Amino acid sequence: MIDGFWMFPLLGLVAGVLAGLLGIGGGLVLVAALAWLLPLHGVPAELAMHAALATSMASIVFTALSSARSHHRRGSVLWPTVRWMVPGLLVGGWLGSLLAVGLEGIVLRWIVALYCLVAGAQMAFGGARADSGQDVVPTGLPMTAAGTGIGALSAVVGIGGGSMTVPLLVWRGVRPVRAVGTSSACGVAIAIGSVLGYALNAPPGGLVEGAVGYVYLPAAIGVAVASVLAAPWGTRLAHAISGAALRRVFAVFMVLVGLSLVLQG
Repeated sequence: MIDGFWMFPLLGLVAGVLAGLLGIGGGLVLVAALAWLLPLHGVPAELAMHAALATSMASIVFTALSSARSHHRRGSVLWPTVRWMVPGLLVGGWLGSLLAVGLEGIVLRWIVALYCLVAGAQMAFGGARADSGQDVVPTGLPMTAAGTGIGALSAVVGIGGGSMTVPLLVWRGVRPVRAVGTSSACGVAIAIGSVLGYALNAPPGGLVEGAVGYVYLPAAIGVAVASVLAAPWGTRLAHAISGAALRRVFAVFMVLVGLSLVLQG
């Protein structure tokens, strides 16, 4: 079984690049991969999806921190927007984790797949507001409310929220590269709120040795270490391509992941 632990850092490399490139923390890839890998490490099959969600969120705390730090250095994080969204993101993440532990694994899988397809279509075909020539910085209670919904759904599907935060910010008129940077910072709050809920609500009898609640620590640590190193690569790539190209990459990625989950289900 120890031979399989090398897969976790490999997943972390993929998650880190995606976090920097798309602001999504790689959670969609992680959840699908972990749901398959964790039963090989003793996690009961009926709890594998829940553990995959929780473990993904735990690793995203560090992945999103690394990505946000890289984007901040390039001036692409809208901190006023982040401050308005954080309270909602924390509360939503906590509530979403409580909801997820009560759902069956197959239900969680279909929720993830459906929302991937919708978000991908929105990013591909939804229009952004007209460019005013100035940086748009969305703030106010509507952003806090949006943060609550984003945090809750993110916890249910095990992601950093970028697949919702990025389209929302682009629609509000934020340039795609700044939307990605801001989403990375928001992902830290989502992950913290979510992982606390998953860690403090253990399944009856516990999950497996090495787990805290639903979080399988060996996987979370292996993914996090590698993703922190890889996130700056994705950040550099995000700043090297055009906004239109970034939108297309994001949309294609979301649709592919959604379709893969539908086929697996």
